[in-house]
Amino acid sequence: MTGAIKRQFSLNNLILLLSTVQLGWLLWYFYTGSGGPQQLVAHLIPITIVLQILFMTREGYLYPFLPARVNDLIVALYIAIAAYAFWHFFWEFEEIAIYRQGSYTQQDFICGLLMFLLVMELSRLAHPALFWINIVLIAYTLWGYLSPIDFFWHPGTSFYRIVTSSTVEMSTGIYGIYGQIGLTVIAAFLLLAAAARGFGAQSAMINVMRKLAGRSRQAVPQTAVLGSLAVGTISGSGSANAVVVGSITIPLMKRYGVPGAFAAAVETAASMGGLIMPPMMGIGAFLMSQFLGVPYWDVVARGFALAAVYYISLALAVYLLCVRLLPRDEIVPPPVVTYDQIKTGIFFLSVLFLIFLMGYFGTGELLAALYTAAFMFALLLIAFLYFKYVLKDPEVAKESLIENVKLSIETHGDMTSYLTLLLATLGIMIGLFTVTGFINRMGASLLDLGAWNIMAMVAMAYIFGWLVGAGLPPTATYIIGAVIIVQPLVNLGVNPWVAHFFVFLISVWGELSPPTSLTAAVSARIAEASFMKTMWIALKICLPITLMTFAIFTRSNMVVTTGWEQIVDTLLVLIGTCALCFAMFGRFSPNAAADAGLRIVLALIAGFVLFHPNDTWALMASPLCAVLTIAGIARHQSATPPAALEAEVSESRGDLSALMMEAKREL
Repeated sequence: MTGAIKRQFSLNNLILLLSTVQLGWLLWYFYTGSGGPQQLVAHLIPITIVLQILFMTREGYLYPFLPARVNDLIVALYIAIAAYAFWHFFWEFEEIAIYRQGSYTQQDFICGLLMFLLVMELSRLAHPALFWINIVLIAYTLWGYLSPIDFFWHPGTSFYRIVTSSTVEMSTGIYGIYGQIGLTVIAAFLLLAAAARGFGAQSAMINVMRKLAGRSRQAVPQTAVLGSLAVGTISGSGSANAVVVGSITIPLMKRYGVPGAFAAAVETAASMGGLIMPPMMGIGAFLMSQFLGVPYWDVVARGFALAAVYYISLALAVYLLCVRLLPRDEIVPPPVVTYDQIKTGIFFLSVLFLIFLMGYFGTGELLAALYTAAFMFALLLIAFLYFKYVLKDPEVAKESLIENVKLSIETHGDMTSYLTLLLATLGIMIGLFTVTGFINRMGASLLDLGAWNIMAMVAMAYIFGWLVGAGLPPTATYIIGAVIIVQPLVNLGVNPWVAHFFVFLISVWGELSPPTSLTAAVSARIAEASFMKTMWIALKICLPITLMTFAIFTRSNMVVTTGWEQIVDTLLVLIGTCALCFAMFGRFSPNAAADAGLRIVLALIAGFVLFHPNDTWALMASPLCAVLTIAGIARHQSATPPAALEAEVSESRGDLSALMMEAKREL
C-alpha cells in the first residue's frame, strides 16, 4: 500500500498533474479570456513556480552540498510558500488589485515578501547573472543617495517599497506585464512546440532537411541551416535550437569531414535564427507588440523580411566557406521514412494555417495559436494512429500514444514555467530601474548625445546594448534596450518600428557576444570543440549579416511597412549582405591581387546599396552588385583550390542520445 502511494505521488506524476492543471487553465483562458491577464497571472504564477521547482529537482538536488532529506524539506518549504501565495491572491485578488492599491495589509506584504524572496532564490539557481544584477539594483535602490556621481544619485527608497513594487502593485515586478505576456501570448504559441515535440515532428523535420541538403559533401552543413530554420519557426530560442538540431547535425557534419569547431559555429549561427524566424521570433517579438500596442501579426509580417535576409545570407556564407574547406565529392543522402515526411508536412501545413488565421482572417494571437495547436495535434494524432494500427509501420510500433501526449503536456509545462520565472525575474529588474529613475536619466543622456549627432547616438546605443547582451540573455537585453534606448531615438525622429527592431536585433547579436554565448556553449559542447573558437568563427560567419542592424535606418521600409515597398527594401538589404558575404569569404580569381581588388570593389558597392540615404541611387547600384555577386559565386568553385582540413576528420558517429543529454545539461 505504501509503495503504491509513493508511486502515485511520485515526482513525475506530480509534474504531470500540475502541468495538466496549468495547461487546462491556460486553454480555458485562451478560449474565453475570462478574468483578464492580470488575474490569470495572480492565480497561475504560484503554479508555474512550483512546476519550475519540480523540474529543477528532477534534474538534481537544488543544493547538492546538503543531505537529501534537507533538500526535500527545502523543496517542501518552497512549495508551501507558493501554495500560500496562490491561496492569498486567489481570495484577495480584487481587494489587492483595486481597493488596497497603495495601502496594503500586513498579510499582503508578507505574502509579497515571501514570493519576492522565492523568485530571487530560484533566479539565483537558474539565472545567476540576472540574480546578481538584481542584488546590485536592490542595494542601489536602497542607498542611491550615497553615490558620489551625480548621474547615479537618487534619494533612495525603503525595502517595503521594493517588495510592494515587485509583487502586490502588479504593474511591474513578478505579477507585472512581463509575466502576463509569458502566460498569455508566449504560452499560447508554446502549444505548437509542445505538440510537435510530443509526436517527434522536430526530429522528423531534421531528417527531411538532411535529405534536402543534397548529395554534395560541401552541402552537408546546409542541413544545420535548413534544420534550424524549420525548428526555429516554433522554438524562438537559439540555445533550444542548438540542443534539438545540433545534437543531430553536428555529429553528421563531423562524420563527413567538417572540423568540430566549424561544425559547432555553423550550428550556432543557424540556431541564432531561431530568435528571428517567424512566427515565434523569440520572446522579444511578443514584447515588441506590447510596447508598440499593435497585433503580434504586424511584428511577424516584418519578421519574415529579417528572417529571409538572415538565412539566405547565412546559407551563402556557409557554402562559400565549405567550398574552401571540404573536398568536392558526392555522398549518398540518408533515406527518410514516410512517417517522418508526413509529420514534416503536417508541421509546415500548421505553420501556414497559423499565418492564414492571423494574416488573412485577422484572428487574435491567443485564438490563432490555440486553433493551430489543435489543428496540428489532431493531424499528428491521425497520422500516428494510421501508421501504428492500420499500416503497422515498424517505425511507429515502439511509440505509445499516452507517452506522446504526456511528453507534450510536460514540454509545455516545462517551457512555460521556465520562461515565466525568467520574465518574473526581469520584471523585478525593470521595476527597480523604474523606481530609481535610472531609465529617465539614461534616456536624457542619449538625447543629449543625439542632439549633437544622431549617428553617435546610434553607435553609443549599439555599444550599450552589446555590453548588456554580453552578460544577459536576449530577452533581458531587449527589455532593457526597449525601455532605455527606444524613446530617445523616437524623440529624435526615428520611426518606432525602426527603433524597436534596432534594439531587437541588438539583443539577437548579444547572444553571440563573448564571453556568455549560451548557443555557442551548447554547440561547442556537442561538437567537443573549443568554446571560444566556436564563438569567434560564428561571429565571423554572421558579421556581414549583422550590418542589417544598421541598414534598417536607411532601408526603413523593410520594417516600417508591408507590401511592395517592404519587398524592395528587403531585396536591397539582401543583395548588400550577400555581396558582403562574398567579399569576405568568396574568391573571384586564383590571382591574389586581382581577387582582393575585385572583392574590395564589391564590398564598396554593397555598402553603397545598404547605406546610401537616397533610395533611387541605391536601387540603381543594386543590379551591378547582384551581377558581380552571382558571377563571383559561379567562379568561386574554380577559383578556390582545395584546402586542407583544419582538423582531423571524425569518423565516429557518436552516441546521439548521450550528446543530447549533455547539451541539455549545458543548457
